[in-house]
Amino acid sequence: GLALSLAACGDAGDDTEGRPGGGRLTFGRDGPMRSGDTRAGLPEAMRCLLAERPRDSWADPALPEMARFWLQMHDGFRGQTVRMAELVRRGQTDARAVHAPLIQTLGAFLQHLDGHHRIESGRYFPMFRRAEPRVAEGLDLLDRDHDAIHAHIEALHRTGLVYHQAVGSGVAAREELTRFGDALSAASGPLTRHLDDEEEIVIPLIALHGAHA
Repeated sequence: GLALSLAACGDAGDDTEGRPGGGRLTFGRDGPMRSGDTRAGLPEAMRCLLAERPRDSWADPALPEMARFWLQMHDGFRGQTVRMAELVRRGQTDARAVHAPLIQTLGAFLQHLDGHHRIESGRYFPMFRRAEPRVAEGLDLLDRDHDAIHAHIEALHRTGLVYHQAVGSGVAAREELTRFGDALSAASGPLTRHLDDEEEIVIPLIALHGAHA
């Protein structure tokens, strides 16, 4: 049968500092809900590198491959969020009909998002702090975002699993799908804010210092 797979990316390696359970998602971290939940954007002091490499320069073919990959990953998360929201809307008429594509998209989304954050916090952010001390406070903010977003990952996993189990037991599952949709709506704003803000710190840094900052 269809399983809700939430194993973290295998290439996260040992970059799981502060996350119990090694390479698998575990829930129970107490991340304060702040950062991307409430702010309208980065403080100007944290956008210091953006003036040197603004967004309209990121289409330059000379942008390092690592920066292009980072943007592709973020676009993938945005796209998966939009797809899940559309499936939830479609499922209001038949919650069972959207089950397979929704659970497949959710599993991939949670696995890759968690793995992405593990690698960032455990490997790349410390390296970036050494290369560019001016953005250290911004990287600290992004780390706090990861803690806050983890609470949303918990809620998405929990409500998605309840929906998955409801479909498996043969019930209509509309209420369970609606609860998952509520969790997705709550997560979407903070995640979008975080992705946008992270790009304004990380992409200029990689563009200025190269992939081996």
